[in-house]
Amino acid sequence: MSQKIDQIVEELKTLTLLEASELVKKIEETFGVDASAAVGGGVVMAVAPGAVEEVEEKTEFDLILDEVPADKKIAVLKVVRSLTGLGLKEAKELVESAPKQVQAALTKDAAENGKKQIEEAGGKASLK
Repeated sequence: MSQKIDQIVEELKTLTLLEASELVKKIEETFGVDASAAVGGGVVMAVAPGAVEEVEEKTEFDLILDEVPADKKIAVLKVVRSLTGLGLKEAKELVESAPKQVQAALTKDAAENGKKQIEEAGGKASLK
């Protein structure tokens, strides 16, 4: 950081809560911004290193059938039936209404396996 920024940060550390509140109001008036939307209604002065929680890795995925070319419809239909256990009529409706969720709350491996099967049959799939 530049020396100017370091000086400003050191000055901010010395402010009382009342002074910090007044500073926020002055910045809002001067620059026409709303600090409450940016910080959730409170004043954030500083965050200690390591205080920020890490984002958890996603463990459940939804398998989405994005697109089915007309010439690959039957092959994709067979894969969808094997993945879901749906009857022919229900699987056909699902395939024809793409983009549509095929399965929900799958493990990463199961979702990737299903996606791979759909893509090998000629369809397009994604994970959410």
